Amino acid sequence: MKLQDLDIIVTAPPAPGWGGRYWIFVKLTTACGITGWGEVYAASVGPEAMRAVITDVFERHMQGENPENIELMFRRAYSSGFTQRPDLTVMGAFSGLEIACWDILGKAHDRPVYALMGGLMNERIRSYTYLYPLPHQSMSDFWTSPDLAAECAAQMVANGFTAVKFDPAGPYTARGGHMPAMRDISRSAAFCKAIREAVGDRADLLFGTHGQFSTGGAIRLAQALEPHSPLWFEEPIPPDNIPEMAKVAAATSIPVATGERLTTKAEFAEVLRQGAATILQPALGRSGGILETKKIAALAEVYNAQMAPHLYAGPIEWAANIQLAANIPNLLMAETIQKGGDFHLALIKQSITWEDGFIIAPTAPGLGIEVDEDLARAHPFTGEGLHLEMQEAPCDYVDENDFQGGAPATE
Repeated sequence: MKLQDLDIIVTAPPAPGWGGRYWIFVKLTTACGITGWGEVYAASVGPEAMRAVITDVFERHMQGENPENIELMFRRAYSSGFTQRPDLTVMGAFSGLEIACWDILGKAHDRPVYALMGGLMNERIRSYTYLYPLPHQSMSDFWTSPDLAAECAAQMVANGFTAVKFDPAGPYTARGGHMPAMRDISRSAAFCKAIREAVGDRADLLFGTHGQFSTGGAIRLAQALEPHSPLWFEEPIPPDNIPEMAKVAAATSIPVATGERLTTKAEFAEVLRQGAATILQPALGRSGGILETKKIAALAEVYNAQMAPHLYAGPIEWAANIQLAANIPNLLMAETIQKGGDFHLALIKQSITWEDGFIIAPTAPGLGIEVDEDLARAHPFTGEGLHLEMQEAPCDYVDENDFQGGAPATE
């Protein structure tokens, strides 16, 4: 087999667009006609610039190569330009292409990807969802209302989820770590209290932040949350400041989780080495792909840490996450989007089964999905924003901070 052709599709999920403003899908085809699908997670540049990066990585390091030679292709991309260091954009491009190679290999051998990586460890994969407004709830009120969040959490638990994630402590600013407003701390504790009362011990609380706090601010916030026993405190400070994150981890009883914005074993190893987190959340469309993330999981085993693959993307990354989750022994859970999300599942023709809070490991070859290519092409991205964006304004210490849950589409 030889990798021959590359196609790139940038799809915009319809409003409200949970999962980001756009998803970048890659389709690889071998000279013998086998196709494989992958997904590139959010990058620091726009999708048109990312097209050029993906094309360059493919043509420079992968085209004409046997898709089995993933290790060789990884080393080429990782070393490109005399670097041999983590690069979010290059490794994001490679990650999506690498996922597509595994899809090809699974189809060529008529086996799921996990069967080629050591076999099935987890037939049922515990899943969690972020809390999004229910159809009858006010989109604008939801993000600052503990009662609305608790109502949503109760519904998700009734649907079968045993863990729910929420992040009421915004904002995320381009200014780096800040001290949370007292109002933000109070609101965060109120969310935890209301949700805990609504779900009892039927579900774990996953407290999300996105690297927005100073070290002292993160510790103050953690102290306010501890009475409600969240399962994790997600990325409490900027993710590249590992020694400071380790100080937060040492100061709280809540397990620290991180990894959405990290790439390759080089970055995750340092998190483990310094004791900055015990739950790793790689996004496979960015972390280096399936094989590299399996290596990250193996490192985590040595440190008695667990894996919780992250998803704020489309269904192809979700499918890759699931293949890894089915294979590794130190899985905690995997993120999904409210039972897969209508558009997510439509794009893969309902080919992943979610049942009573668990994802069922696929048995079909490759990633185990069938991509609706026509539907993906029918929703092109025409906007100018990035997949996710931070605000430039500082934290508001006078009026309400109101984070709107990612980058929802408005039309």
